[in-house]
Amino acid sequence: MFFKRFLCSHTAARRHHQHGKQWSVKQVTNSNFSEALQEIKDCIFNSDFVAVSLQKTGGHSATWQRILPIDTAETAYMKVKDAATRFQILQFSVCPFSVKGSKLIAHPFNFHVFPRDELKVGMPSYSFSCQSSYLSSMAREGFDFNACIYNGISYLSKAQESAAKIQTGNLSPVSGTVEPSSVYSVADTIFMERIESRVKNWIRACKDSNKTEVADALISSLRKLVAGSEVFGSRPSLTIDVCSERQVPLVIEALKEFVDVVPLHVTAKGVGVQAVRAVLTSSKEDKTLLEKEIQDTEHQQRKLVRGFREVIDLISTSQRPVVVHNSLYDLAFIHSKFQAPLPSTMDEFKNSLLSLFPHTLDVNHLMKEIGPFDKMNNVQAALSYLERRFSAPIDMDISNQEETENTNTHGHNVLRVCQLFVKLCSILKIPLEFPEGERITQLAPSLQRTSNTFSSKVHTADDDGVGIRSGNSEKVRTDNLVFLWGLKNRKSSRNLKNLICDSYNVLSEEFDVRMLDRTCAVVVFWNAGVLDRFLGLVEGSGGEGLRCARYNTYRRVCESGLWKADLAECFDEALDESEALSRTEAKLEESVIYWNDDEMINLDDL
Repeated sequence: MFFKRFLCSHTAARRHHQHGKQWSVKQVTNSNFSEALQEIKDCIFNSDFVAVSLQKTGGHSATWQRILPIDTAETAYMKVKDAATRFQILQFSVCPFSVKGSKLIAHPFNFHVFPRDELKVGMPSYSFSCQSSYLSSMAREGFDFNACIYNGISYLSKAQESAAKIQTGNLSPVSGTVEPSSVYSVADTIFMERIESRVKNWIRACKDSNKTEVADALISSLRKLVAGSEVFGSRPSLTIDVCSERQVPLVIEALKEFVDVVPLHVTAKGVGVQAVRAVLTSSKEDKTLLEKEIQDTEHQQRKLVRGFREVIDLISTSQRPVVVHNSLYDLAFIHSKFQAPLPSTMDEFKNSLLSLFPHTLDVNHLMKEIGPFDKMNNVQAALSYLERRFSAPIDMDISNQEETENTNTHGHNVLRVCQLFVKLCSILKIPLEFPEGERITQLAPSLQRTSNTFSSKVHTADDDGVGIRSGNSEKVRTDNLVFLWGLKNRKSSRNLKNLICDSYNVLSEEFDVRMLDRTCAVVVFWNAGVLDRFLGLVEGSGGEGLRCARYNTYRRVCESGLWKADLAECFDEALDESEALSRTEAKLEESVIYWNDDEMINLDDL
């Protein structure tokens, strides 16, 4: 009984009333997705920006797997890539918005999504991971997991849609115009003539069968069988098999001779285009009607396959700047679920993302222009800080406010992202208002500098400097970092630093220590000479069970996907693999091959 109440939305409704008036966000499930799709399309193309916010089933499985100040762009991306692959999006909030003076005009939508296998092809996902703290937080907010699972909007990514078309096998109209070849081989010409002859005989047989009396129904059926005639709906059709993709345009070219014939591609499971089906119509009007029926069927099939990805495609097509908070995580999830599997490197990810969203704006960068926001991990805390420090009143005009009476709604965070973005731009004197009916062609210089740049905690790929702690702008080179584990019961940074000072006679002002999790710490040395001396002392004395590694080992841990709960265990496994590889390479270098000329074969003697 308790579990059922915990997973339903009723218990949280009373809690929301205690906080006063709530913003109204249009809730979209599979039931009202079709009508909401047209509505959000109009909102996106009539607005200047689009803010997005995601509610996921998890973000990391261990403390050290979060993006840390010591992470470079590549190690941060590896962590995010793992999270985006394993966890799932359950709510996707979208808010097209514009700014008119001091008024923020917002159109918020909250989509409930779930990776349901609509086509029975094992996609979009066989399984995904859940983090208990994330689910508990959603349950406290009144999230209805039953509604999400049974009525959430499914989807397929672009890559999965292409694979699904091959797996399912179906009919599709011939897209575009097939350009005739200027030169055909003799075999191509003979093939096309045979197709034309076969289609002529088939059409003649179909027309003759319409004149046959009912008594000759058996003869008519035999004629259709011999001609290979089938039925597409109520219309006669003929399936023309092809041996290769190259023969498909030849068949299409041959069918152009027959004005009443509509060609269709026939795809087979795991094969691609296997045949071309010719459908015979009775008149020009009937042909137009058939083409419309095929287009409507394809549209419905496309909606079923793409699902929520239709919204992503609308945002991409509009070319509107996308405003996010915590951009690296959110954009990696969007790419993984709706575009394609994440590429192996950060640079490849950026290039792929640009084809989806030309401009992404992370509010973290704008916050950095004002003050140290590193300790403010959520949008609400940042808004409260701005309210106390600056006078930048923003009036919210929400389009769905009068439509929704129920205050227990989700997706409020996307409105906070909009509000925070507009407040920051107001404080920084960044213009956001554009002439009526004029589309954004170029961002303001201040926004252009931060466009397509990820969270300020993530460094650029060519930057070897990292921070040792949040809120500290001082950077150190990765070469000056040492990871230390085998700590036994010494779990505080201060105790570990005292141990290093007492055991290895290292001056305290020349290094700093921070715990990464309960098993491992990072030590930063401000003097390279002290670092080398410390490494020598630890390796020479055994270090009372302590083990150490340089930053390249940490990078190898992230790249190899060693996502154990304890970082120390990952380091041990990485070092063991490295030692085994070194021994193998050493044996290969020592190997000597003795070549005996007598055992060689002279091909001329064969």
